[in-house]
Amino acid sequence: MKSDWLNLPNTITLARIATVPFFVWVLLEVSKDNPWRWAAVALFVAAIATDGVDGAIARSRGLVTDLGKLLDPIADKILIGGALVTLSVLGEVNWVFTLLIMGREVGITVYRMLVLKNRVVPANAGGKTKTIMQGITLGFLLSPLDLYFAWLAPIELAALYLTTAVTLATGIQYLVAAARKSSK
Repeated sequence: MKSDWLNLPNTITLARIATVPFFVWVLLEVSKDNPWRWAAVALFVAAIATDGVDGAIARSRGLVTDLGKLLDPIADKILIGGALVTLSVLGEVNWVFTLLIMGREVGITVYRMLVLKNRVVPANAGGKTKTIMQGITLGFLLSPLDLYFAWLAPIELAALYLTTAVTLATGIQYLVAAARKSSK
């Protein structure tokens, strides 16, 4: 299904991208114990929630475009990357996690760009699951809940390990599936 490139789903995706600088700015401006930290959490949650909304609208209204298939995962990576890099700069997430996750994200994006002249490679179910896990994990890491409930800190760390493992595994799965498809 094709539609004009500037339709409602693509506009929502572009809005998600436009939210990232404001989210990062708020996150950098407030410490974790500042009540305004919840503003950064709210911006992140609102932005990540639009990921499912834009796709659902596109599919239900026949507004799926190649641009949307390309922009949607890029918007996710910009938002997730903005959160991870900023949390690492703030010393709240170890850089190893950020580098592993973003290495996978950039690698898959570069691969998508390389095959773009032949076909648009949309996100698969594993990639969507990975994005949901990243969003939930980062939502908890962004929030100051662990300051009030100390028992959450090891759970957040375990979620970060699991999310990193799933991120890497789905990247490998994606490349293996793409290699099989191109060899046919």
